Amino acid sequence: MPNLIEYELRDAVALITINRPAVQNALDMDTLTALEAAVAKAEADEQVRVIVFTGVGDRAFVAGGDIADLNSRQGLAHYEELGERLHNVFRRIEVCDKPTIAAVNGWALGGGTELLLCIDIRIAAQSARFGLPEITLGLFPGAGGSQRLTRQIPLCMAKQLMFTGERFGAADAERFGLINRVVPDADLMAETLKLAHAIAQKSPLVLKLLKRAMADGGEMPLSAALRYEQAMISLVLDSADAHEGCSAFLQKRAAVFKGA
Repeated sequence: MPNLIEYELRDAVALITINRPAVQNALDMDTLTALEAAVAKAEADEQVRVIVFTGVGDRAFVAGGDIADLNSRQGLAHYEELGERLHNVFRRIEVCDKPTIAAVNGWALGGGTELLLCIDIRIAAQSARFGLPEITLGLFPGAGGSQRLTRQIPLCMAKQLMFTGERFGAADAERFGLINRVVPDADLMAETLKLAHAIAQKSPLVLKLLKRAMADGGEMPLSAALRYEQAMISLVLDSADAHEGCSAFLQKRAAVFKGA
């Protein structure tokens, strides 16, 4: 039996690939457990500075939850088991201190789109397709979609997509602001890794604190968030990376950041 999650280290980038091609990389309990373990491995590895997520093959990123598994569940069991695991794993990805990038190589439906909402930067192949079609099955976006989508794209568009369950292409996803960029299918991984390696050259300490400032500050009133930012930059100025960056600029050389 193949690994449900493939893990590969490419210099300072961890590439995490969801590997269930027979069901279009749909998520079930075992896959979520393996996904969380892969994220934990990348978080703990000091060599890893950026984490990239994709799906195996060229048909699906994540086609959603495993419908057969969902159909076997009742409400309370789902809430306490699969629902709990989904929310915990997705939240871990969302608040991960290391930058995350999605390489969307095909269908990203339901839980696939909801996973994207937890990832920092999203690059999609031209053939990628998106949607939250749960309502067409008499279901509900249950992995954060009803909350995260309304915070990331215009509310009226989020409602339309969830009320109708309509599917849409990469160009529309970019227009809505759901993804960052669309690239030719053949260039997806090369372009994603190019971006990942560029980010990996930056200070891992500053990236961590910047992610925290944006995530935490987004839940604060602006006055408190600005005070929080003020404290963060003061903390950064105590780091070796800040002085390495400034010294490198003055000396007209490339900075070498070590995360301290």
